[in-house]
Amino acid sequence: MDSIPISVQGLEKVHKELEELKKERPLVVQAIKEAREEGDLRENAGYDAAKERQGLLEAKINYLESRIPRFNVIDLDTLDGDVVTFGATVKLEDLDTGEEKTYTLLGPDESDVDRGIISVLSPVGQALLGKEEGDEVIVDAPRGKIEYEIISVTFKGSGTK
Repeated sequence: MDSIPISVQGLEKVHKELEELKKERPLVVQAIKEAREEGDLRENAGYDAAKERQGLLEAKINYLESRIPRFNVIDLDTLDGDVVTFGATVKLEDLDTGEEKTYTLLGPDESDVDRGIISVLSPVGQALLGKEEGDEVIVDAPRGKIEYEIISVTFKGSGTK
């Protein structure tokens, strides 16, 4: 059973999501009950929608509950150094285009590319791990190989999110 890295804040978010999903269970059960009372279930769109919602809800709850024991919780406030690890914020320059990008490396359950948060398990994350400022890395991306230079490596603690 592989461990999954996650920040303290990420774990809190997962627990909150799980709690919200569990609160929704009785509402879905009530919707199914009400739809059943409408009669013929073969042509009852409300019943079908409620059953589908129940299936999705239970699948998400089971998914989260199966992941929580595998989490390796890391306190971002304890991280520091010059080497790219979990929790690092890395500023990169694309050596072909000159474009600069900044990414914070967290766990897969915390990834949000729109906010510059990528998984340490992603191709970019994997390429960066263990590297330092000034190092060049090659990332296999869907558009081909991208060569980056690491401009800086910083640790912002829980202020990363």
